[in-house]
Amino acid sequence: MKDFTLDMYKILIERLKKAGYSFQRLEDYAQAPLERVVILRHDIDIWNQKALVFAKPENELDVKASYYFRYLKNGFDPDVIKEVVSLGHEVGYHYEDLTANDGDMKKAISSFEEKLNELQEYYPVQTICMHGRSGSPYDNRDLWKEFNNRDFGVIAEPYLDLDFDKVLYLSDTGRRWNGSDVAVRDRVKSKFDFSFTSTFDILDHIDELPDQIMFTIHPELWSRNVMERFCINFFVFVHTNYKKYYRNKKVRRKM
Repeated sequence: MKDFTLDMYKILIERLKKAGYSFQRLEDYAQAPLERVVILRHDIDIWNQKALVFAKPENELDVKASYYFRYLKNGFDPDVIKEVVSLGHEVGYHYEDLTANDGDMKKAISSFEEKLNELQEYYPVQTICMHGRSGSPYDNRDLWKEFNNRDFGVIAEPYLDLDFDKVLYLSDTGRRWNGSDVAVRDRVKSKFDFSFTSTFDILDHIDELPDQIMFTIHPELWSRNVMERFCINFFVFVHTNYKKYYRNKKVRRKM
């Protein structure tokens, strides 16, 4: 069994269910959190079709997830979004308006509203999640230092509204679960001290996990066959080294 494959993901879901976890979309958790629960968050960064690769088996396993779509040629497809919704999942906006507008707050909030309204045509969006844009000096979350996302009907942005001292945050950034060392913005401050490299590590310690967990999963990092795995590994190698370079560059600027 290879890690970061669709088969491994299904095993992870089944083991979490067996361990007594329920599953909630972020919009449901934000309004009525369950006591022992997993929030499955999917950031659709590059290939929108990979959303369906996860959405369909999740539906078959009777779990619901939250899918966040960017406004890119390969990241936004109304037909894909409609199918994800038809399978019972939540759709949210993976916003990057501040970075896309070079830090211009007025242009960014106008862009945010326009794109959110378009996404609302396919789903009653209530939650949003920033896209990190590792190569940009701007943090998209800074948009909310000047504006209030509640004015747009938003009830939750995970990086701003979740208590990560209560909710364990696990992200597959860099195709590892402890990739925060290379992540530029996909990281949180937390009291938890878990350091899982592989999904096997998580399975081995599943009985030690806290009652509330958010998994941030990028479907394009998970493979279904040998060729796909080879391409993904190459992409991860290049992207990880780029992020390391960018982070080191930021550190040198501060010195």
